[in-house]
Amino acid sequence: MPFESPAIAPPGPRQIGSDFGGLYAANALVAFIFAITGPVAIILAVASQGGLAESDVSSWLFGSFFLNSLISLAFCWIYRQPLVFFWSIPGAVLIGPALGHLSFAEVIGAYHVTGLLMLLLGASGWVRRAMQAAVMPIVMGMVAGVFLRFGLDLVYALRDDLWIAAPMVVGFLAVSALPRLARLVPPLIVALAVGAIAIALLDRFQPGSGAIFSFAHPTLYAPVFSWRAMVELVFPLAITVLAVQNGQGYAVLSAAGHKPPVNAVTIACGAGSMLSALVGAVSTCLTGPVNAIISISGERHRQYTAGLLVALLALAFGALAPTFTHLMLATPKAFIATLAGLAMLRVLQTAFVASFRTTHTFGALITFIVTVANVPIFNIGAPFWGLVIGFLCSKLLEPGDFAKAGNHA
Repeated sequence: MPFESPAIAPPGPRQIGSDFGGLYAANALVAFIFAITGPVAIILAVASQGGLAESDVSSWLFGSFFLNSLISLAFCWIYRQPLVFFWSIPGAVLIGPALGHLSFAEVIGAYHVTGLLMLLLGASGWVRRAMQAAVMPIVMGMVAGVFLRFGLDLVYALRDDLWIAAPMVVGFLAVSALPRLARLVPPLIVALAVGAIAIALLDRFQPGSGAIFSFAHPTLYAPVFSWRAMVELVFPLAITVLAVQNGQGYAVLSAAGHKPPVNAVTIACGAGSMLSALVGAVSTCLTGPVNAIISISGERHRQYTAGLLVALLALAFGALAPTFTHLMLATPKAFIATLAGLAMLRVLQTAFVASFRTTHTFGALITFIVTVANVPIFNIGAPFWGLVIGFLCSKLLEPGDFAKAGNHA
């Protein structure tokens, strides 16, 4: 069977209550607040770039939080590990430019095919080989290229709306400079709070007409399967989930002493991606930052309880997705741009380091340049061509790096 068997039986209600505690509740709360700040701001920024309606955004958030949290609850309970699933941030970023020349239905069709591909890889047990086949410096060059826009938008926000963006940046940097404080209060949460205060003081909150509080009423989308969307999106989406997001999740959990079930996680990502695609949400992944936060302290065998609480909080957030979407969209654009930019800084730094630290650096550079140029060829977006052209250039000019990778495999 492709599913790895859990080491011990799932806990009962009494065992969960016994394992739970204040430390795990605090870790879960910090992880949840992180998930609903910067990552959500990224979704809002991508949706704005792609011209999606407010109803599309709230449906996307419902799928990303509510549906993925059901998977998180099941995995945390079955495997007694902090296995929280959300959505692929690099995958979401890929969608913004794609919506410039693809319809949302075509993008959703690519979500379904990506989910099916991951499902097959997990069920066959080939997912480890697929992850090893990815040339990570070139992949991360593509990731750096698509993420760069958020760093630039952070600078533009400072230029265009200084009194909103600057206090957020100052708050973020001040807390980041104090590591002990940053472990207790993540800098991104401080930036959110400072931005909210600035908006209130400047009277810049504009909720518009209509009820603010409402429960989710997700939209069901019919996918359109077009060859250009398949070529442009399926491969980049799959590798960002399997190699970038899931790879990060496996790394942080392994470092904490856990043994995440790779095949089962991949199958869940595939099935979750196909399910969440029905309501317009980007591909499911095993989250890295959230799992890192809830596995950073406490007894290892009790950390799954923090995952359960994160999933329950995310269920509630997903159920109220229209409310939070309406509130966030009522803030100035600079608030969203700054929050998203600050959330991406460390990720962008990691992408650059992974791209240019060791091997395949020329191929990574070409991939980065082609991706940043954002010039579609044959109506297929630049991230795909960045991967292809960067790989070919590296194969031609850096054959020794491929030989080294083969020797290390």
